[in-house]
Amino acid sequence: MRRAALPAALAAALLLAPPGAGAVGNPADMLPDPAQEARARAIGRELRCLVCQNESIEDSNADLARDLRLLVRERIRAGDSDAEVIAFLRARYGDFVLLRPPFTAATAALWLSPALALAGGVLAIWLVRRRGGAAPAAPAPLSPEEQARLAALEGEARR
Repeated sequence: MRRAALPAALAAALLLAPPGAGAVGNPADMLPDPAQEARARAIGRELRCLVCQNESIEDSNADLARDLRLLVRERIRAGDSDAEVIAFLRARYGDFVLLRPPFTAATAALWLSPALALAGGVLAIWLVRRRGGAAPAAPAPLSPEEQARLAALEGEARR
């Protein structure tokens, strides 16, 4: 019974561990001022890891994410505001570095495509229902051979 409990306990520990735990685990990477470190973490949660693409740089363990975290902290240490740090990274990597890219002409298709797909689906359903849908085709009449076979099967079923 003990052997079965060990894998279950390990699995539970892995599932309960917070995601990205240890992403900024190196104390040398952190800023000495707690207020500046909090700002750096807040900014890092707004920036996309360019390797992982669905994680912030604060949650990612990728080497590039670590480099970006260090760059954010370097800019904060230099006295940049939050907006200036983000503007610096946007100028360097484009809007893709933002986890929530702005609505612009270039990103309009990305932002509007879910609504357009939903509207197209609703329109298609409405058109099919409006037409009444296709009437089911009448079945073809049975051939004489099929009628004889059906009569034989019905006779067997009655017995």
